[in-house]
Amino acid sequence: MKNTIDDCNFSGKKVLIRVDFNVPLNHNRQITDDTRIRESIPTIRKVLDDGAAVILMSHLGRPKGGFESDYSLTPIVPVLSKLLNKDIIFTRELFGQKTKDYAAALKPGEIILLENLRFYPEEEAADENFAKELASLADVYINDAFATSHREHTSTATIAKYFPKNKYLGLLIANELRNIDMVLKTPKSPFTAIIGGAKISTKIHILENLLNKVNNLIIGGGMAFTFIKALGGKVGNSLIEEDKLEYAQKIINGAMLKGINLYLPVDAVLADAFSDEARRKIATVDKIDDGWMGLDIGPETCKRFAEIIKNSETILWNGPMGVFEMPNFERGTKSIAIAAASATISGAFSLVGGGDSVAAVNKYNLSDQMSYVSTGGGAMLEYIEGKELPGVKAILS
Repeated sequence: MKNTIDDCNFSGKKVLIRVDFNVPLNHNRQITDDTRIRESIPTIRKVLDDGAAVILMSHLGRPKGGFESDYSLTPIVPVLSKLLNKDIIFTRELFGQKTKDYAAALKPGEIILLENLRFYPEEEAADENFAKELASLADVYINDAFATSHREHTSTATIAKYFPKNKYLGLLIANELRNIDMVLKTPKSPFTAIIGGAKISTKIHILENLLNKVNNLIIGGGMAFTFIKALGGKVGNSLIEEDKLEYAQKIINGAMLKGINLYLPVDAVLADAFSDEARRKIATVDKIDDGWMGLDIGPETCKRFAEIIKNSETILWNGPMGVFEMPNFERGTKSIAIAAASATISGAFSLVGGGDSVAAVNKYNLSDQMSYVSTGGGAMLEYIEGKELPGVKAILS
């Protein structure tokens, strides 16, 4: 892949790196999951080891404009400092005089972390002057924030034009693209995609793109009930999208025409309310009584899906099979995670992406058993849809 940092030496340079430190915090503003910080370390360390100085920039959350203490990057500093075993210079402004002075005095091996980019409305507006000011702090620009590379923001896209010969993809982004490309462009057969989650409407373009690539398409989660109803099934109070019934039928027909095996649930775990304490029963997925809703795939479906996954060579998983946050409705998602891990141990290539799927493999301590777990969420989904990511295009163009 071109324009990556692998073949570069940044000795003596000041390097501006867009990282993704958008991490979850508890009510005491302590980081509850430092995965995204840890993922950024290889790129930062490589640049430091070359003998460069580093200026880091990131966003955190969705502040409404201007400084908000709840969204300050302050909690990042001790965690990053410990991971790198280095002191971090933290500045509460992006490019006031103090920041410019810090940057000017920065020596090789030193690190500055700038305050939350989204305290400035210019960040999301892809503002040229804002980009120019940020660019003035450094000699080189690296984008290593895959999870925000589908956003055409100042720090992920606009800024790259001010580094025409000195712009690069970081190790994390390069790794993400390499692994997703492995699934989309050179998959081994049989290739099975498992698509779950609540609604078809959020997965339309993914489903369309995958119909040209997969051998098996497994549909689970709340979105499955729109398919079941489109086939004439009775789904009770289960979640459906009435305006997507025709689209579901189109996907079913498309799979048949292309010779793709489309697998829908055959049974479901039902509840009489959306609650972990609700009454439960198991029923055939197309014969659900009024007053009952499907909140997970049933035991027969778990077995069927697991068998397909275990016989696959390439596996893409996005979206849970049920409301896995509730213990009584997590069995389906857990069984998919175990099946994907088992197939991977037997030699298959598995890619897991999307917030809920990643949360699931982490919950069941199976992330290390998957070939690759994407940090991307929305960026990964857009890339699978076939869209160009502005943050990547800005580096490669």
